Amino acid sequence: MSSRLQPLRTSGIFRNLPQFGPGVTGLTAIVCGASGISGFHALRALLDTPRWSRIFVLSRSPLSDKAKSFLSDEQLARITHVSVDLLSSAESIAEKLQHARVTAEYLFYYAYLQPDSVLDPMGPEAAQDLISTNVPMFTNLLEALPLANTVPKRILLQTGGKNYGMHLGRVRTPMVESDPQPRHIADNFYNHQEDLMKAFCDKFPKTAWNMVRPFGIIGSAPNSPLNMFMSFAIYATI
Repeated sequence: MSSRLQPLRTSGIFRNLPQFGPGVTGLTAIVCGASGISGFHALRALLDTPRWSRIFVLSRSPLSDKAKSFLSDEQLARITHVSVDLLSSAESIAEKLQHARVTAEYLFYYAYLQPDSVLDPMGPEAAQDLISTNVPMFTNLLEALPLANTVPKRILLQTGGKNYGMHLGRVRTPMVESDPQPRHIADNFYNHQEDLMKAFCDKFPKTAWNMVRPFGIIGSAPNSPLNMFMSFAIYATI
């Protein structure tokens, strides 16, 4: 709706973002997965507008020097890195959030961890390993937020094309949000994360949610196992 009411702007790879008026200022956010392809570019888009005064980056390691080179000194000054392992307990995460004085109105969740045992994340045989790793990460964070007295106004969760079962076989196109999820065919950590997010928002009615489901993501990030450009390059070469 905001894109219909506001003028549009471009920020890096992102198009048709709503341009809010100068009266919207002082916003705060948590970004998980800021070192990945999606998370880093989302972080850059947030920093591209001054209305975001403080962004808390939650990760085990801070942004690399190469990633920081894309940001201005003014943008870097608005970032607070909080060293957090999302596989640790909710109590441990909450303690670190409180110590860093995290007070975030918005949560952008792009975190993803691919276990060493998973060679093909699109393969159905990888589902359980991905669930065992990625679902607890999201669970621990959601449980930590109220413990740290920082319940966001809105949560944005990124999942992907596997929501529609396109990794399992043919799907109906065009794919739309109302398409039924193939939960009866195969398990998927996306579904568990979606259920967790909705349950959190039911428990805290003042928290709203959004979910985005990109499929082919072309970009670059240090040590990222996900990049569709390699597949396109191999296809073009052949």
